Amino acid sequence: MTLTIGLTYDLRSEYLALGYTELETAEFDRDDTITAIEGALGELGHRAERIGNGRQLAAALVAGRRWDLVFNIAEGLHGIGREAQVPALLDLYEIPYTFSDPLVMSLTLHKGMTKRIVRDAGVPTSDFHVAETGADAEGVGFGPPYFIKPVAEGTGKGISPASILRDRAELAPACDRMIRIHRQAVIIEPYLPGREFTVGILGTGASARALGTIEVHLRETAEPGVYSYVNKAQFEERVFYRLFRPGEDPVVDRAEAVSLSAWKVLGCRDAGRIDIRCDADGRPLFMEVNPLAGIHPHHSDLPIICKHLGFPYLSLIQTIVDSAASRIRKTA
Repeated sequence: MTLTIGLTYDLRSEYLALGYTELETAEFDRDDTITAIEGALGELGHRAERIGNGRQLAAALVAGRRWDLVFNIAEGLHGIGREAQVPALLDLYEIPYTFSDPLVMSLTLHKGMTKRIVRDAGVPTSDFHVAETGADAEGVGFGPPYFIKPVAEGTGKGISPASILRDRAELAPACDRMIRIHRQAVIIEPYLPGREFTVGILGTGASARALGTIEVHLRETAEPGVYSYVNKAQFEERVFYRLFRPGEDPVVDRAEAVSLSAWKVLGCRDAGRIDIRCDADGRPLFMEVNPLAGIHPHHSDLPIICKHLGFPYLSLIQTIVDSAASRIRKTA
């Protein structure tokens, strides 16, 4: 079936031209990402139409433009619900789209809210505390070492070796600095010294499955101890990834089980990633979920997993579209 598929995205080059900084636009997409998706959709026999960001989508909808499906990778710019803005508009006009709905997008951007949900569902995760101010850090009920990061960012924004704190006395001033820089609350967790995994997930609900898992290894050239913003941005020089297949490592099998449970509990759809880190006893714990994972064919974690597995980029796009297309209403 040939579909007319609109593409919604936040193009980094457009925001840089408007005067936004490299850090402010870190989560936005490169021009070649959109070209790659557009090309893949064409190869699959669909008609791809570029729409753009949320404001451009709103204008297009008001002007009467419609699509069978929208391939949505728009991150949004403002507010805790920024990743939900495009899905909410599409729901308003009853246009199906790829990836998760507004509820999931808003919830999962807030790392503290997400961990409350998965913890209550029995998914293993670490202790945590959300601090709106540095003074709130006084309420932390666990000991050092600590790990702090902005509560609602992706792409490693705000994460560096300075996120690891060995002394409780450092906690309040470090949180104050992070809150001031990123203008949002901070989540405080125990620093987990064990192995770190990224698990790729495909599918929705009962059909969801773990696609594959890569273990993150930091090279000697990397910032130590943490999969930081800089390490992610320069992964080719600073990081190497080891792929695991089912049954090769019992810890990885457990990490995939934890990830799949979290994915289903949160109601995520079509494809995405879950990050897992092990504690000092080697137990895999849920860290966070990305239901709107990067989709650059060479530089994003989910396609990197696919590449290691020999799963072509075209097949990834087809799998996402097929999953989302099941939500297209059948008309008589």
